[in-house]
Amino acid sequence: MGKENCTAVTEFILLGLSHVPELRVFLFMLFLLIYGVTVLGNLGMIALIQVSSQLHTPMYFFLSHLSFVDFCYSTIIVPKMLTNILNEDKAISFLACAVQFYLFCTCVVTEVFLLAVMAYDRFVAICNPLLYTVSMSRGLCVELVSCCYLGGTVCSLIHLCLALEIPSYRSNVINHFFCDLPPLLSLACSDVSMNELLLYIVASFNEVTTVAIILTSYVFILVTILRMRSAEGRHKAFATCASHLTAIAVFHGTILFTYLRPNSGSNSVTDKVATVFYTVVIPMLNPLIYSVRNRDVKDAFRRVGSSRMFP
Repeated sequence: MGKENCTAVTEFILLGLSHVPELRVFLFMLFLLIYGVTVLGNLGMIALIQVSSQLHTPMYFFLSHLSFVDFCYSTIIVPKMLTNILNEDKAISFLACAVQFYLFCTCVVTEVFLLAVMAYDRFVAICNPLLYTVSMSRGLCVELVSCCYLGGTVCSLIHLCLALEIPSYRSNVINHFFCDLPPLLSLACSDVSMNELLLYIVASFNEVTTVAIILTSYVFILVTILRMRSAEGRHKAFATCASHLTAIAVFHGTILFTYLRPNSGSNSVTDKVATVFYTVVIPMLNPLIYSVRNRDVKDAFRRVGSSRMFP
């Protein structure tokens, strides 16, 4: 592309998910419903953990932060997406685009680290139950969660600072429904090989380290469970871990597909569908997974409901 076609931009145009006008109302209602369930589910989970004393444990402390992160990055993406579905004007300012990417990246990387911390928490609870309350002290839990947020903030700042160095773009039309980094880099006129390399390195490092922590934790957990003599104990341990493993498999699967494969910024329909899954659907699924498959959460919900009906 010739250099004369490259210009600095003050705003971007987000093309969204579909160009078919007949799908607008359907897509709007669908994603509005998903977002409503996401908000109610995640905020409800946070509130339930706060008011239920039996859920004041490290596991649910981490789960409350997972729900908070899910609520945040869904809110960063979906309201703007809903507005663009109905409006002809799909513009977003350069500053708003940068802020959206920064907040989204911070939340996603924080969730990657949180899921690893939650796996470690399950390892300590099942493999060293007598030392659990000592090992997973309140202070350590706060430190681990703080490190998750700090890691997400640092990673997103690195990507944002390099992206802001891009002087010009071939076009200001982003074939996506939000300001993600790969489609943005595909429009740059200057050499962005350093951005792409850093994106791959950071994403690979985060995935490899966190997945290694998760797999190592669950190998020890599996060995410990199989050594349990009580069938009821084995069933309870498996049930406790099942919801977390489900959330991990769904989240990391879509992250790996989206960012750690060739041509991840090609903006194909497949890329958009995968991105919708982990930015819109997964934040809705997580509170459902942890509530439907978790006896403690269901019992706490019944107690809270009973106390409200019969004070």
